[in-house]
Amino acid sequence: MSVKAVLHSEWMKIRSLPSLMIALLSGLVATTGVTALVSATHDGKESDGDFDPVFFSFFGLNFGQIAAICFGVLAVANEYAGGGIRVWLAAVPRRGLYYGCKLAVVGLCALAVGLVTGFASLLGGQALLGDQGVGPGAPGALRAAVGCGIYLALLTVASAGVAAVLRGPVGALGLLVPLVCFLSPVLGDGPATRFLPDRAGQQVLHATPEGPLGAWTGLGVLALWAAAAVWAGRLALGRRDT
Repeated sequence: MSVKAVLHSEWMKIRSLPSLMIALLSGLVATTGVTALVSATHDGKESDGDFDPVFFSFFGLNFGQIAAICFGVLAVANEYAGGGIRVWLAAVPRRGLYYGCKLAVVGLCALAVGLVTGFASLLGGQALLGDQGVGPGAPGALRAAVGCGIYLALLTVASAGVAAVLRGPVGALGLLVPLVCFLSPVLGDGPATRFLPDRAGQQVLHATPEGPLGAWTGLGVLALWAAAAVWAGRLALGRRDT
């Protein structure tokens, strides 16, 4: 099969599986919905030096990123349910082509929805913050909206790579959800946590990034996490029997 044909087949899988579409779109709903709720009920008691209205617009991302993880994991783990991976590798014997096209489609879908999520969260959150809100032309605002989409895409691709290694949703989700969603809050703001995938990647959401990592440097750290997961997944796919 050609690259175009494999890409089309991977896109059709996503379109035809309700679980994948729900996981993909629920990130948009969760992020924008939670952001709208907390922005509308915000009491505005923070001092000007403590409040970052740009970052506040992405409060719901803490919930939406779980959907991104689920989408990346399910997109790969579903292939192993019932031995479906054997059918696809029989149709696409070149495992690198199959794996690369799958990650490309999964990542592009996550990026498209992530960009919509980023701009919807920014515009909706700032509107609901009232006097404390800022416009899209404020320093760091547009960068944060675009960065939100890139963050979710990288997180999704990393999740797909982990699922290719573990070959099942339970193990992959059991590893990724605590790592991304709970480890940073538990460990606190220390030198080690600054390089965790969520803490590093979310620097792009701040008007003024915190700590030693800048906005794009933090995304670069997340990209390294994603590259490591993708590389490990490719090795697992190439060395193991299906």
